[in-house]
This record gives sequence, structure tokens and C-alpha cells, in this order.
Amino acid sequence: MTRARLIVAVSLLLAVAGCGDDGGTGEPPGGPPRAGQRSAPADADALVLWPAPQDPIERTSAAGLESERKEVLTQHVHAHLDVFVDGAPIEVPAGIGINIADPEVRRFDLPDDSISYGGIERCRKPCISPLHTHDETGILHTESATPEPNLLGQFFTEWGVRFNESCVGEYCDPEAIAFYVDGRPYTEDPRGIELTDRKEIVIVIGTPPAQIPKRADFSDA
Repeated sequence: MTRARLIVAVSLLLAVAGCGDDGGTGEPPGGPPRAGQRSAPADADALVLWPAPQDPIERTSAAGLESERKEVLTQHVHAHLDVFVDGAPIEVPAGIGINIADPEVRRFDLPDDSISYGGIERCRKPCISPLHTHDETGILHTESATPEPNLLGQFFTEWGVRFNESCVGEYCDPEAIAFYVDGRPYTEDPRGIELTDRKEIVIVIGTPPAQIPKRADFSDA
């Protein structure tokens, strides 16, 4: 493939790998619908400690949310989640809250060898939660019909990972667990953290990383 053709091919792939904006109707604005555009590079060294569950629609209901047949963008905001265990980053998987087995859900293989799911025109039955991840960047997408913010506890229910003040997954007291919001320590119930726009949430288990992230790159979200 010539250099010119390679540039065109990569450009076309990036053009479809993102969240659409339809003014709140959920309809594609024209052209191919877009999956979650990568707003930050995935950490190649991130550990896949907790994979995306195989029953996303059931877990959406367990989180108190109602799945849709397509993305509804009346409320469209993004928060970011970082999880560290003894300083090592843990991957937030792609496709949480999305039935990736539905034929209307498109899979995008991205240039960095990661994946993204989305580009839904309309599923025959509910296939996507109003709270979900398209890719592996840690961006938590709220795309819903109501302005009420989703909660971090709801996301962990969808992820299928135990989550409260004293436990994250299999890590529980006396293991040290700390929470941060926009770089500041958070000492209340972490399940109640609202996933409002541009919020950076960090969970540290055990030894912390060298730096606690204060903000994320949402420029392409």
C-alpha cells in the first residue's frame, strides 16, 4: 500500500471511530454511525484484571438503568476512570454496557491494535446501556434520554466488579484503597460519585502510582 493510500485508510477508520452527535435524537447525523473515538491512547501495559461481562443487558437492569436500541444523546457527557493496583494500571474494558454480540453493534479494529464498539443504527431489541464504554481508554460514556447523572457504583455493577468503600473486586480491607476525584482525595461513599462531564476518577489499590492523575484528555470524546 502506498503512503498516500495508507493515510487515507487510517483517516477513514478514525472518522468512523467516535461518538455521534445528533442533537438528542439518537439518529446518526449522516454517513456511517461512529463508535467511541479514542480520546486517549490505551496503556499497552494495562492489566486485564476484570474483563467485560457476557451479560451486559442484565447487568444494566441490575444497575437500575434501562437499555436502549440505540444511543440516545439528550444527555451526552464523559467521565474518565483510572484504576491502579500497586502502581500498575488496570484496563477498563471496551464494550461494558453494550451487547457486542448483537449484529447491529459494529466492531472497529483501531490503528493501535485496540478495539472499539458502537456505530449502532438501531438494534432489534435493547442492546446498549445509557452508561457504557466504547473502547479501552477509561472514558465512561453517559448517552441517555434524561439529564440525571449516572453514578460510579452503577458502572461497577455493569462491569460485574464488587465495589464499595472497603472493597474493589477481590481487594478488600486491610488492603489500602483510596479514591480521588480530579486529583483530590475522596472520602465519601465512592458508589455515589456522579459521572459528570470531564470528571477524572482514580482508584488506587495498594501502593499508589508515582503521580495521581488530575485530568484526562477528552479532546476526541
